[in-house]
Amino acid sequence: MGSQVSSDEMSVRAGQGSDEVLVSQAVWDYLAAAGRPWLVDFEDKQGLSADIIRRGERGGCCAVRLSPVEGSSRARAGMMEGPVSPVTRKAFIDLCRCARKEMTKQEAAPKRKRSLLPCMTAMEPDGEGSLLPPPPPQPRRSQRQQQKYRKNADMDTCVVLPMQHEAAARTGAELAITREEESTVCSICMGEMVEKTTLDKCGHSFCRSCLEQAFQIKKACPVCRLVYGQLIGNQPASGTMMVERDPDLELPGHEGYGCICIIYSFPPGLQAQEHPNPGVRYPGTDRVAYLPDSPEGNRVLRMLRRAFEQRLIFTIGTSMTTGMHDVITWNDIHHKTSIWGGPRCFGYPDPTYLVRVTEELREKGITAD
Repeated sequence: MGSQVSSDEMSVRAGQGSDEVLVSQAVWDYLAAAGRPWLVDFEDKQGLSADIIRRGERGGCCAVRLSPVEGSSRARAGMMEGPVSPVTRKAFIDLCRCARKEMTKQEAAPKRKRSLLPCMTAMEPDGEGSLLPPPPPQPRRSQRQQQKYRKNADMDTCVVLPMQHEAAARTGAELAITREEESTVCSICMGEMVEKTTLDKCGHSFCRSCLEQAFQIKKACPVCRLVYGQLIGNQPASGTMMVERDPDLELPGHEGYGCICIIYSFPPGLQAQEHPNPGVRYPGTDRVAYLPDSPEGNRVLRMLRRAFEQRLIFTIGTSMTTGMHDVITWNDIHHKTSIWGGPRCFGYPDPTYLVRVTEELREKGITAD
């Protein structure tokens, strides 16, 4: 019987963003070894690289970061530091699911071989865009050969169905059974759910042990990334956030309103235990960002202030711009650091920016309410 996990039970310290996917350690090991061609194909098609960045305490699951490959179309479009899209996350989860199925087949192969000989097993349909290699082509038969083939098959203990015939033969009841089976599969370990646990706000379900291990890394739904509890980041605690307003400065696309200037300032310091290299010194930095002084801009400003208080705006790591290590970097909440130049220069005009940054903040549990 499933149980509900209340958001009141949870709080978290995390500094990572929506470019992470939590997967079973066994599935990742399979993808990184025997299934490597699948992973390479995924990276080539999506223009992303998938790299493990953290492991659970008991090795049950791990966090994999998806990041654009330098020189890819995503990188040229200025998305080097942007969160991956839900479609891309789903594609990676589907890749892990395919790997899990292959692992299950390999584990059961000896038994299946003994029970089915001398018969052949039915071949699975391979839809467009499938991550699995295509099956060998079926030989063409004359009408008389097909009749003889069907007669022999009726006398046998199993039947071989060509891909297109098998897909057409699936009834609505079979499809319903397939959907029901998929609803019992844990998206973390890709296996059948054990002690099914359902999150109360989003309704997604997982194995209880898988969810507990995932929440040790980040207390957010591994599927939709909805935060449970208050997310606290690892931004250096010594920083300040100041706001200045210039009524005479208009941002392109927001004419008729003044400009809000946000000044973030951090002195140099030593990394704490929550940072990548505790005890190592990091340099100070000052950053300036711009918002329109409109009702929408002020709503985003209030949300950014809450994010700063929860230490979510910055983190310590490697700069994707300079390549320097152990420096203060932006942490998945995008800011406009230029007044002009459009999205490629992190400036205005950008008609959808306020909507996008609101969604990024929502994913970290920060709303306008």
